[in-house]
Amino acid sequence: MVSADRLLAFAVMSLLVIVIPGPSVLFVIGRALAHGRRTAVATALGNVVGSYLLVVAVAVGIGSLVERSVTVYLTVKLAGAAYLVYLGVQAFRHRRELKASQIATGSTGQARGDLRTLLDGILVGVTNPKGVVFFAAVLPQFVDHSAGHVPLQMLLLGLVPISIGLVTDTLWGLTASAARTWFARSDRRLSLIGGAGGCTMIGLGVTVAVTGRAD
Repeated sequence: MVSADRLLAFAVMSLLVIVIPGPSVLFVIGRALAHGRRTAVATALGNVVGSYLLVVAVAVGIGSLVERSVTVYLTVKLAGAAYLVYLGVQAFRHRRELKASQIATGSTGQARGDLRTLLDGILVGVTNPKGVVFFAAVLPQFVDHSAGHVPLQMLLLGLVPISIGLVTDTLWGLTASAARTWFARSDRRLSLIGGAGGCTMIGLGVTVAVTGRAD
């Protein structure tokens, strides 16, 4: 249904877009620094699930509405930005609760819960302005309308950037959590890195809020 040349072209385009760190990547890094590896991996998984929800929205025609309507676009963007700031503030407030002993036993990030962490990632992924624009404006260009089954083609093509994003986001998260493990040799350093993760998410939320549309 989807030709090999279109699939390859879309894969290359997706890779070029994904390798440039955006809100999802920085969010994963911030969570990794603030909460550790397990939270980072769950966040990355949530991000790609949220991103695929954008693909589904585009496939059924909702994505184009969000991308074209200034009001809807701003609402989605500001909602995501506000939640990023909230998560960053929470991470910064609780930075002193992180203990080196927790890192050694792998118990950090458990209190929040894997499901809650996954849902956090989904919310950030589905409100990611970069994802909204990419899937609404770029994805439809690689669909072969003459072949029919356009929504199904979009759903299949959407799996390409989702797969790439899952790998790259997870690698970013694992790299950041490895650095955090080194800082965990000292409770003071761990508190600093937890605070840095919180500040990263706050800064990311502010950046998303003030960044304008590509058009």
